[in-house]
Amino acid sequence: MVKTAQTRAKIRTMTPYQTIKAPLLRFRSAFQLSPFGLAVLTIAYIFCASNATFWSIGAEVFTGHIVSFTAFVAAIFLLTLAFFSLFAFPWTAKPFLISMIMLSAVTSYYMDTLGVVIDRDMIQNVMVTTITESKHLLTVGFVSHVFMFGVIPSAALALVRMKRFGPFRTLATPFVVTTLSLALSAGLLMSDLKSYSSILRERKDYMSSFQPGAPIVGAVRFAKMMRRSANIEVVAVGEDAKKGAAYGGQKKPLLTIVVAGETARSQNFSLNGYAVETNPKLAALPVISFSDVNSCGTATATSLPCMFSKFDRSSYSFEKGISHHSVLDVLDHAGLHVEWWDNNTGDKSIAARLPKRSFTHIEDTAFCDGGECIDGVFLQALKDYAATITQDTVLVLHQIGSHGPTYYLRYPPEFERFKPACRTAEFKNCTPAEITNAYDNTIAYTDEVLAETIGFLNAQKDLSTALLYVSDHGESLGEGGLYLHGSPYFMAPEYQTKVPMILWMSETFKTQFGINTGCLSDKAKSALSHDNLFHSLLGMLDIETEARDPSLDLFATCREPARLAQN
Repeated sequence: MVKTAQTRAKIRTMTPYQTIKAPLLRFRSAFQLSPFGLAVLTIAYIFCASNATFWSIGAEVFTGHIVSFTAFVAAIFLLTLAFFSLFAFPWTAKPFLISMIMLSAVTSYYMDTLGVVIDRDMIQNVMVTTITESKHLLTVGFVSHVFMFGVIPSAALALVRMKRFGPFRTLATPFVVTTLSLALSAGLLMSDLKSYSSILRERKDYMSSFQPGAPIVGAVRFAKMMRRSANIEVVAVGEDAKKGAAYGGQKKPLLTIVVAGETARSQNFSLNGYAVETNPKLAALPVISFSDVNSCGTATATSLPCMFSKFDRSSYSFEKGISHHSVLDVLDHAGLHVEWWDNNTGDKSIAARLPKRSFTHIEDTAFCDGGECIDGVFLQALKDYAATITQDTVLVLHQIGSHGPTYYLRYPPEFERFKPACRTAEFKNCTPAEITNAYDNTIAYTDEVLAETIGFLNAQKDLSTALLYVSDHGESLGEGGLYLHGSPYFMAPEYQTKVPMILWMSETFKTQFGINTGCLSDKAKSALSHDNLFHSLLGMLDIETEARDPSLDLFATCREPARLAQN
């Protein structure tokens, strides 16, 4: 009784810090694990808490084959343990395991909530994105998820007391465990290798959903890619380029605007048959809409440099892209003045050797409210710029377009035509119809911007004008559980790979370059891709060079030589 009273008195005199510290110390004293045991526990936690998509796909793939499923999961567990064990030393175990818990918490949110695969290309996208763009992904839902599945378990892990062993056992155990884990894993996989190989070959999305394996492999591949490209020398392309016969009797300077769209998918353009009227302004203009165009990639970091390069999708790589001149360089070699105007995340080295202008952080209350600019910001600058043109010019406008998840920020309030529209980056708080409405509003605003630009170009009686619009990639709006873009191309739906391409030419331009619009209109439904852009832009502007492949040039068979050089 006396002891109990003394204990109560002691508790009453303890500070709040001591009140919390005491049970934590008792927890640490009672709960001790070796680095190996801690690694096993951490892997088990990550398997259970951060791999909902992995389990979902696995249950589908292995339906009716529970033994094979169990063996496969055990093999993946052992492979993960083999990797984790390399860091299972007393001085590295906790920092490494905490980093894996936090990584898995972050990547599982995007995988399980949005269907976004964190692979090499996605890591590349993350590395080149801006703070302004990335802040929209830091939602309440994301922070809550990371806190619950990352911060709290990491804090618990940090409290675990590490068992200490002798030097030999400390150094030998990680390597022994790694070797045994690899051997056991290989044995399990060999037990039904034919089936497992088939599954991994046919369902590449399965292992792409595994956390933290997919992002770790992606990070390694990204690091290798950056290492290979560290000291690349740039190879000149099309240095033989020169203006063709169309410039012979020229009286008016040329102004061609190439609009690089952002995240616009072909399926939501009413010009291409979409039931919602998203293109009322363009529909009233003499434009040609190419409705079956495939993108080079599913994210800007890949698609944008690829579409301006001489390489097709099958042969393009990051290293090739940055080590070779783009079509804009070829136009520059031919004597045209080329500029890049950007309202997005930069030119991805496409215009590294050309004049550039950024519109992302300018003072413009009409178009840049809230620290971001919508694409109408280009129009006044274009009007001022056109008045100064005295030489043949190609101007590239890189749009913010329909970039999500905050679609509602990509158009002015008066352009919220389709309602109700999702006005948050938390898609789970919106219905599918609201998400689509917000996205359709961005397409309708792009329609307005393009139509205004074309109207302006058509009014330039002292210039020979044309506009070519093509988006870099599309967007998923929840179809099949996928949102946004950036899926690996092998598993990407057509919503992410079918992009709009729209052409408008003034009468002066068509006459100067002898272009048969009826011939081009006949190709409007032909199967095309970003592979055509490099060669078609050269053909459209009558640039003679060995770099142009006529078989990929849309204009090669749609020119009327007899009309060339007439103005």
